This record gives sequence, structure tokens and C-alpha cells, in this order.
Amino acid sequence: MTGGCTTGAVHPPRAKGVGEIVPEESRKSFHHALDDVKGEIVQLAALVTESIPRATKALLDMDLQAAQRVVDHDDVLDQKSVEIEARCHRLLALQQPMASDLRALITAVKLNWELQRSGDLSVNICKTVRRIYGSTIDPRLRGLIEQMGEQAHLLTRRAVDAYATNDATLAAALDDMDDALDSLQAEYIQAIMRANESATVPLNTAVQLALVGRYYERIGDHAVNIGERTQYMITGWLPEHKGAARALAKAQHLDVEEL
Repeated sequence: MTGGCTTGAVHPPRAKGVGEIVPEESRKSFHHALDDVKGEIVQLAALVTESIPRATKALLDMDLQAAQRVVDHDDVLDQKSVEIEARCHRLLALQQPMASDLRALITAVKLNWELQRSGDLSVNICKTVRRIYGSTIDPRLRGLIEQMGEQAHLLTRRAVDAYATNDATLAAALDDMDDALDSLQAEYIQAIMRANESATVPLNTAVQLALVGRYYERIGDHAVNIGERTQYMITGWLPEHKGAARALAKAQHLDVEEL
């Protein structure tokens, strides 16, 4: 009988469509996208790093126009930050990376936030120019502001270099560099207090200048955070791991002195 169906027939494999991506190609596409994100982070970091000496100079020169330029340019930084965050979220949702790829993407998200906050702190320094405009900054305070600005700038630049070059050693060294900035800030606060006591700096100006020291100190903290996240990206290590180990040891009634 003709026309019957033949059971168990072997059909030739269906050819892949032009739009289909094999796993290897998908991985390559993801890594290219990850490289692009890293490049965008480095570009954002360069703009943020540049804003620190510009803010310092605007403050020391009491230059309202220069200060306003830094404030206005922060909108550009914010826009870049929003675009980077959206791109990272898309990659997380679509690619679902694992292991080192996931660490790289998480690091990009964290660094994006740290850099955005550092940019905001430069803006805060520039807003101080408006608040104390017309005041004369004591020479001793001027010198310390200049030193803090240079150290904050150096810390941020080194942190970005560590991330851009995958240098875990440089990233780990940032903590010690930050100690120098913390010491400068402590010396600066003492100098403000002495200047206020001797009536060479009005109270309102002293308060605003004290906040400037805090802004520089926080910029340094963000640089250290960038370094720690860079170490995490490269090695999987985070400083929180030590504290977590202590908490686990306490929960298990272990001796925590060695942790």
C-alpha cells in the first residue's frame, strides 16, 4: 500500500537561522559589552578626577564662575552615570553572568556609584565658594586645602589606574595613602579651631571651611572603596569577609582572637 507514513524516519538537522547566536559567540558578545562598560567607567572616572583640582582652584581663588562651571558640568557626569547603570542592569538581566564576569559587572555598578558621589563632593566644595564669597582664607588654611586637594586627586587617580589596569597591589595600597589625607584633615580642623578662637576666621566661615575638609576626606574614602572593589573584581576578596568570619565564629562559639 502506497502513501503510508514511515515510522522512525530520520530527518536532517534544521539549519541554524542567521539570527541565532551560538554560546561561544554569545560569550564574546558579552565580554565585548563588559569591556565597553569598563571603558565608560574609566571615562567617567577621568572627568570626576579632573573636577577635584578644578574645585580646589575655584575655592582658593574665590572664583564664582569657575565654581559654577564645575557645578554645571556635574549634570553631564550624572547623565553618564545613569547610562552606565542602565547598561549594567541590562547585562545582568540578559546575560546572567557568573564567577569573574559577575564580579566585574558588580564592580562596575559599585564604582559608578562611588564616582558619582565623588563628583557630588567636588560640587559641594564649589558651592562653598558661594557661601563664603568675599572672605579671606587664612594662609595656613589655604596651604592645607591645597594639600588635601592634591592628596584627594592623587588617591582618586591611583584608584582609577588600579581598576583600569587590574592592579590589585596598587588597589591595596590606597588605604595607606588615605591615612595621609585623614591626617591632613585632622590638622586642618585644628587649624580652623585655632583661627576661630583668635577671631581671624568668623564662625560661619569656619563651619563652611570645616565642611570642605570633610568633603576631601570623603573623596579619599570613595577612592579607597574603589580600590577595595577592584580587589574584589580581581581576587574575589572584600574587607567585609573578615568581619563576616568573626560573626560566624562567634555564632559557632569559636575563638575569634585569630581572625
